[in-house]
Amino acid sequence: MRVLKNVPDQLKLSDFEDKTLLILDDDDPLRGRLARAMEKKGFQVKEAKTVAEGLNIAKTTPPGFACVDLRLEDGSGLDVIKELTKNKKDIRIVMLTGYGNLPTAVAAVKAGAIDYIAKPVDADDVESALLASPESKAKPPENPMSADRVKWEHIHRVFELCNRNVSETARRLKMHRRTLQRILSKRSPR
Repeated sequence: MRVLKNVPDQLKLSDFEDKTLLILDDDDPLRGRLARAMEKKGFQVKEAKTVAEGLNIAKTTPPGFACVDLRLEDGSGLDVIKELTKNKKDIRIVMLTGYGNLPTAVAAVKAGAIDYIAKPVDADDVESALLASPESKAKPPENPMSADRVKWEHIHRVFELCNRNVSETARRLKMHRRTLQRILSKRSPR
């Protein structure tokens, strides 16, 4: 077993010359919220919604960091990751997805991502993943979302994707409409 001495678990943003961060996600509320949070942490954020926009940024002005969603409206985020790593060798990429499974995690890491995070995502978790020391093992989140909170987030995301139509949302979630209405009327769990 190799013991590493004096290796910090977490690097600092000030350790990096290029502080630009591409956030590529087709979920507008999540992308906007994450962009604002990451700007407060010191990153210079560029936002993109489609694979085409992401590829354009990767070719013209590749960032130092990237947070890329796996499934986008016009294709796969893996294509953007491959282009980013081709154009900037030292880029640090985190893959985001609402559809977490082992094969896509392996594909993301092979394409050049340094970590893989399931949605819904917290800005602190994204920052920790982006700034993690390459030699250190990723730490589990300090305050992970409860199962009730993950369920609540998922229901609200489907509700928004169904244009706030309760009947359509209930049909897609395979639940009774009244049950869904009760869940939607409650505040989010912690």
